[in-house]
Amino acid sequence: MKNPVKTAALIFSPFHQFKRRAPLAAYVAGRFCIMLAMLFLLGFAVFGLMELAPGDIVDQIMMQQLFNESQGRAGVNREAMNMDQLAAQRAYLGLDRPFYIQYFKWLERLVIHHDLGVSLISRAPVSFLIASRLPNSLLLNIISLVLITVFSFLLGVYFSTKAGTRADLAVTFFALVLHAFPGILLLILLQLFASLTGLFPVTAYPDFPFSEAPGRFVFSYAHHIFLPLLAAFLGGIGGTLRMIRATMLDQLGQPYITSLRSRGIAEWRIYFNHAFRNTLNPYITGSANLLAGLFSGSLILEIIFAYPGIGRLMYEAVLQEDINLVLTNIMFISFLVLVGMVLADILLALVDPRIRYGKE
Repeated sequence: MKNPVKTAALIFSPFHQFKRRAPLAAYVAGRFCIMLAMLFLLGFAVFGLMELAPGDIVDQIMMQQLFNESQGRAGVNREAMNMDQLAAQRAYLGLDRPFYIQYFKWLERLVIHHDLGVSLISRAPVSFLIASRLPNSLLLNIISLVLITVFSFLLGVYFSTKAGTRADLAVTFFALVLHAFPGILLLILLQLFASLTGLFPVTAYPDFPFSEAPGRFVFSYAHHIFLPLLAAFLGGIGGTLRMIRATMLDQLGQPYITSLRSRGIAEWRIYFNHAFRNTLNPYITGSANLLAGLFSGSLILEIIFAYPGIGRLMYEAVLQEDINLVLTNIMFISFLVLVGMVLADILLALVDPRIRYGKE
């Protein structure tokens, strides 16, 4: 019998060679495998938690049917019929099986047939429902991310040069207030502002489709989305601005900055060619979760402003215990978080020559 240590070394030898030749690619491949394992465990946990929740989607469907029937006629005994219908409906939807069997059936359908299933309420394909809502959420959150990034860097770098002044103290105070201010309260206040003044719509989406009048839709969309976009911007800029300002001040106090100034290098070059570049590291690390945080945080925004995004779809799916929709939404947000972390690690290696993956 061969030595198990030598056998294991022989098996993993190609992986070690690949890691030595392409350390960053090997790191990304390893993170991708870890990401798949985490998504698998997350989906398993979601199915288990939905199983523990009282009732299921069949109970809600039958209760709604009974309510509709009671509006038309009363006094009919439906107990035996309802029990048979409940059992038949659960068997048809596969809800009579253990949750792990349901999960593996869902995985089989996804991996082999590339099918996310259908909504248990509307019977529409989950992929269609996600595709119809995802562009709206992407547009809202990407615009928010761009605005937060641009203004945070501009204000953070500028006020780091004005440290200790009244303007710097005022901006720092307001950034702290915005960072600590409850997001849901801000949304409610903006909703009340729109309702009382009539300057902006109380809903965040036009009441006609894009295909009807593309030009008018763009202007109407900008008008409708202004307040939700303002809420997302104010909710995110406080913490990012304070982080960039603090990082810039920390870099400006480093010995290498004093050395550069002693050589007579222009101040603007010190700020933008040296200190500013080193502020990218903590921002890239923090921004890995920023976009995903915007997606998860837009849930309340989409509910309050009736915005047809993926967050509102997730909320409705949880209320109705639509497991296919719930699982797909959670998997998407989790995938976004994990991919953001991998991209952040790659960007860190690109902007900081000190970071190398896989090197001994």
